[in-house]
Amino acid sequence: MHIGFLTPEFPHSKVNSSAGIGTSIGNMVVALAAKGVAVSVFVYGQKEGAIFTEDGIRFHLIRQRKYKVGGWYLYRKFLQNYLNKFIAIDKIEAIEAPDWTGITAFMKLRCPLVIRMHGSDAYFCTLEGRPQKKKNFWFEKEALSSADRLLSVSEFTAKKTAEIFKLKKRMEVIPNSVDTDYFSPPSKDTEPDTLLYFGSLIRKKGVLELAEIFNKVVTQNPEVKLLLLGKDVQDIFKNRSTLELFQEKLSPEAERQVRHIPGVPYEKIKEYIASAAVIVLPSFAEALPMTWLEAMAMEKALVTSNIGWAKEVMLDGKTGYTENPVSHSAYAEKILMLLNNSELSNQMGKAARKQVVKNFSTEVVVQQNIEFYKEVVGS
Repeated sequence: MHIGFLTPEFPHSKVNSSAGIGTSIGNMVVALAAKGVAVSVFVYGQKEGAIFTEDGIRFHLIRQRKYKVGGWYLYRKFLQNYLNKFIAIDKIEAIEAPDWTGITAFMKLRCPLVIRMHGSDAYFCTLEGRPQKKKNFWFEKEALSSADRLLSVSEFTAKKTAEIFKLKKRMEVIPNSVDTDYFSPPSKDTEPDTLLYFGSLIRKKGVLELAEIFNKVVTQNPEVKLLLLGKDVQDIFKNRSTLELFQEKLSPEAERQVRHIPGVPYEKIKEYIASAAVIVLPSFAEALPMTWLEAMAMEKALVTSNIGWAKEVMLDGKTGYTENPVSHSAYAEKILMLLNNSELSNQMGKAARKQVVKNFSTEVVVQQNIEFYKEVVGS
């Protein structure tokens, strides 16, 4: 069986960038290859083109093309022809693509097309309550409607996407996965009174609410420190730095206790997770967040949001706490409960890892994907 993945991002040093979609695809691609499945990865929108094989995976870095008119259509047709060429040469039996911006709209491929819903632009616009560009909605609906099969990383994302686009097609759910051997319980001790947020600094991930929450935490415990790990993003509503907006919300006492690190290599993230006493991830908009799985796999107690997908990942009161980020006092109280009771925090961290190993480990999820693709290609 030979599966191709079309993606705008992938965690590789030769690729422009990678975030949650790239990480989840990367986990699955490596696991599939280890199970003997032939895999090709087509990464579009790159500065330079290249084809190479690494660890049994065939990589195609596809250079971004510029067109005077109609680039949105012509680049898609270029990708279609590129994919069809290698579908024939390498006998690729199915292509998977993400729903984001509907890259496969107007493509006609020579093998089944699967779209995995990691969260479309329309999906996130709906959750954030902001308008979407009409052409993006059109592209995404066209791509989803013309796909041969639809997958989603969570039940919540599947239902919300079907509602937004009025889709009647069958959707299956296979969650994101995490390498539980790589993200394993740390051997070093945590630093007391330390909180970690990791991910892009952006409104939809609850960063601005976290400022208000942290103000309340510091009022009760002036020694608590908060580390923000991730790149700053221009706020879509205020057209300003999210970090600046965050800092403006902090009390003077809280501001002294916050440190921001713009970004670190992916392999270094584990060190920051290991050091933190409590992980805080108050997001408003996710599909099924890799950050949650990574922290849980490392036996860390979390305080997360309680929205939509959360119930599919977290067990409130067992693997940590879920709370509405807008409820600043209640959220702060949950953080303080974990900071003030290391035994409770350790207990919840162990339960968090058990939850991930059972339901979201790559070893478990890869088999679900293999069975799904056997059905798709009819083998």
